[in-house]
Amino acid sequence: MNQPYQPELLSRALSDGVLTLTLGGGRAHPLSSAMIAALHEAVLSAGADADMRVVVIHGPGGIFCAGHDLKEIARHRADADEGAAFLTGLFADCSALMVALSELCKPTIAMVEGIATAAGLQLAAACDLVFASDAARFQLPGVNNGGFCTTPSVGVSRAISLRHTMELALSGEALDAEWALRAGLVSRVVPADELEQEVRAFAERLAGRNPGPIAAGKAALLAQRALPLAEAYAQATPVMVSHFMDPVRRSREAESPFGKGG
Repeated sequence: MNQPYQPELLSRALSDGVLTLTLGGGRAHPLSSAMIAALHEAVLSAGADADMRVVVIHGPGGIFCAGHDLKEIARHRADADEGAAFLTGLFADCSALMVALSELCKPTIAMVEGIATAAGLQLAAACDLVFASDAARFQLPGVNNGGFCTTPSVGVSRAISLRHTMELALSGEALDAEWALRAGLVSRVVPADELEQEVRAFAERLAGRNPGPIAAGKAALLAQRALPLAEAYAQATPVMVSHFMDPVRRSREAESPFGKGG
């Protein structure tokens, strides 16, 4: 988190309440330590800026994000002690980014054109929604290299079932967008030439909605999932009450000829 913002790693564009974070830093858009720091800072800034109502993460081209920067890791791994210390810090920083992204009070969308692999798939899974092109693929390839995608599986297993996560993690195969849609890993599959337009239209629609209840509702939705059913309803009820008492909602309902649901 102490590295400066580098525009070549991450470009930012804000339009109509939608902040688009476009990954750069090379064709594979790797999650180097600098990229992790830049993304984390951007996510925290988005949470604090009322003008930023929706966040879109875009890895353009054939690779959405290839995961951790293996060349960077190799430079530090020559010495065992230095390598272990570097990796511990790298994975801690990456985990902190994923938690911040998952818990962001604004809706988040991953726009996946190509392959999301290893920690790149973890990044997509940390978003609320994943819009994928019909050419997109999804992979946890650690077993192919003699390892296992352990930390990426944490985020992925919270987005899809354990069996689907095991299929990704144990096969190491790159699975297609239709598989990902059936597994619940992606929200929508769109023809490649329509993906950007689809994401933009959906994000702008979200950005036009009342941000207060969305922030509170998203937090409550995430929190209640770990609770027993009765406790979950008890936790959600006061938040629901606050939605109906929200002055923006009450004003909009007063202007509408139709009653509004919850």
